[in-house]
Amino acid sequence: MNLLRTKSIEQSIADADEPGRKLKRSLSTWDLMIMGVAVAVGAGIFSVGAKAAANFSGPAVTLSFAIAAITCALAIMCYAEFATAIPVAGSAYVFTYATMGELLAWIIGWNLILELFTAAAVIAKYWGIYLSKVFALMGADIPPAVSLGGVDLYWGAFLIVAVFTVLLVLGTKLSARVGNIFTLIKIGVVLFVIVVGFTYVKFENYAPFIPAAEPTGGTGAADVLKQSFFGFLTGAAPAQYGTLGIFAGAALVFFAFIGFDVVATSAEEVKNPQKTLPRGIFGGLALVTLLYILVSLALTGMVSYTQLAEAENPTLTTAFEAVGDTSAAKIIAFGSLVGLTTVIMVLLMGLSRVVLAMSRDGLLPRALSKTSEKRSTPVRLQIICGAAVALVAGLTNVDLLEEMINIGTLSAFVVVSLGILVLRKKRPDVKPAFRVPFGKVLPVVSALLCLYLMTNLAVETWIFFAIWLIIGLAIYFAYGQRHSRLNERFSAASASVNGPAAGGSTAAATERDDEDEFTRA
Repeated sequence: MNLLRTKSIEQSIADADEPGRKLKRSLSTWDLMIMGVAVAVGAGIFSVGAKAAANFSGPAVTLSFAIAAITCALAIMCYAEFATAIPVAGSAYVFTYATMGELLAWIIGWNLILELFTAAAVIAKYWGIYLSKVFALMGADIPPAVSLGGVDLYWGAFLIVAVFTVLLVLGTKLSARVGNIFTLIKIGVVLFVIVVGFTYVKFENYAPFIPAAEPTGGTGAADVLKQSFFGFLTGAAPAQYGTLGIFAGAALVFFAFIGFDVVATSAEEVKNPQKTLPRGIFGGLALVTLLYILVSLALTGMVSYTQLAEAENPTLTTAFEAVGDTSAAKIIAFGSLVGLTTVIMVLLMGLSRVVLAMSRDGLLPRALSKTSEKRSTPVRLQIICGAAVALVAGLTNVDLLEEMINIGTLSAFVVVSLGILVLRKKRPDVKPAFRVPFGKVLPVVSALLCLYLMTNLAVETWIFFAIWLIIGLAIYFAYGQRHSRLNERFSAASASVNGPAAGGSTAAATERDDEDEFTRA
């Protein structure tokens, strides 16, 4: 099989209309914009920004957010051009399949699964912890985990994943409506944080705006694994702050912008995607970037970054407690809980849509791509994804893999950015409703920025990433390559030279056998 064989745009669109595997177009520009805000305004704004300021950037965390936003905006432009040309579920996976071939498409799809699955599990676990904090503020001592046979079970993760799995099974539009309500509440909480936070700002806390680089204080293996991959490659001693600290902070807070590639996975469920997708994506990105920068300015102006660094797990609550405003801390705890709620919903939806697209193509079992006739949602797949996320979030120390979310996202951004150039060259006849300006310049800049941010992630993250890729390649060559529908079509076309009926029946029989085999399992 030719591993670089591509799937045509026309075939991708035709597969999206396959009976029994179709999704319903029900989302508007407003729904998409709120979806992007819903998944972005969560862990990023309530915790990651404080962590980046404390450990990497200091007050210059504002610049870290700006760099991450610019990188995201450039990549999202490429997503928007692709999504208006190929408006089907699957996001970067589908785009890569149409431009760079099946093997790279599998790798990107596998990385998207890494991003969405890990993010959903990590945030579901955090949600349970925040729920216990809210109970504690109300005077009820309910621990986030219970011990079962020596294993800590985070019950909150099971609860929230179960609720949103049911909502997503019932319908994307219903889920979006529930998400809209939660999102508007947490935007209100964020605005409260900004307004109240600025009343405590002391301008001396902004100095030095870019703290001088300083060593982390260790040279052992653990310190080397925690330093940036860029620092490791250049032979620099493990350090924090300084100019490189701004980029390390940007690599970390990039987690706060992962929502916008998830929005692109919903392209198949959008009404009038050629106009709706660009408006929804860019509107959400602009609003989120403004909120992040204002919050980071309030945070680092309220307390010194050195004070944040003293906390074991610095958050916005840390800053308000430091200035003695415990009532605001309670509101932030509630806002964090609401904020994380909608993030989990969008990530669960994005995960199922990526797996749906890959299973339609036969790279994963075809039975996974079945949708409900009544609700036009992938019921079986959504339940499987929800159960897997709940088990990992509730039973494992998944938060150790937090940076894996970023590296999975950034790798997809690099390929999508370069893929635009390939698409334009291979299919000059395709005229997407949105086109990245300035010709080849911005897609190349986007790819380079994303790649550079990847190198600012920790060495151990790259090691875990390499292991994940090896596992993915093993699955592809053991299953995906042999069951690929594109491979079947090619084989059937080749066989038609000698006997078209035999070739067609063989492909159909193989597909039926795949589904029967999965159902039995």
